[in-house]
Amino acid sequence: MGNRPKGGAPPFSPGAFDPLQEVADVCEREGLWLHVDACWGGSVILSRRHKHLLKGINRADSIAWNPHKMLGVSLQCSVFITKHKDLLQKSNSARAPYLFQQDKFYDVGYDTGDKSIQCGRKVDAFKLWVFMKVHGLATLEARVDAAFHAARHLTAEVRRRGDRFRLVQEPECTNVCFWYIPPGMRGQQETPEWWVQLSKVAPVVKERMVRQGTLMVGYSPIAVKKLVNFFRMVTTCTPTPTPAHMDFVLDEIDRLGQDL
Repeated sequence: MGNRPKGGAPPFSPGAFDPLQEVADVCEREGLWLHVDACWGGSVILSRRHKHLLKGINRADSIAWNPHKMLGVSLQCSVFITKHKDLLQKSNSARAPYLFQQDKFYDVGYDTGDKSIQCGRKVDAFKLWVFMKVHGLATLEARVDAAFHAARHLTAEVRRRGDRFRLVQEPECTNVCFWYIPPGMRGQQETPEWWVQLSKVAPVVKERMVRQGTLMVGYSPIAVKKLVNFFRMVTTCTPTPTPAHMDFVLDEIDRLGQDL
């Protein structure tokens, strides 16, 4: 495992938003189905300030969205949307005569069971509807904006504390990925051996977080990009994050890694 490449195109973008308009143009020209994985970033659509990141999503054939992720709806709440009428029923209907009888006294088009691979076991959309009714769209928009604001503050603080922290990549969404460089590794030549040692830092610090009960921040390597273990701070909408929360994250990681 070595250092990330210097110069040129960035190795990857955590929480990236793809150029949906351009992708949709290619799919339309080639007759391809366009599916958008918006499981995390789909909640951005609720923010007038940030929904431009999803420009072109209206051209998708299907969309996956997990409101239990950024938005904080109770687990599990997963939504699959397609603009092709009757497609879900054609794909998933078991046509079992003892289920979802077609001779009902109401419009059977509202029966969701025969449109889902899970039959009648999950009604995730109801959770989302109740969540929106209870909190209101204005509150949810404010929470999404707060998550972005907090993530941008965290990014700026990582840069400001450059002797101790280093960004893996400039974030587009609310996921901020960074390395923590402990005192014993600062100011040294960043050889391959140095990066091997750095890969051991995040697992040790995370264990200390858990044992002390102060934080729960995950870490991850990306071997194909030669990126060793880095912290992946996922900033959600619930509870509403603040810059002070972000400062605490960095302060606590620094405190727990002082002897490394």
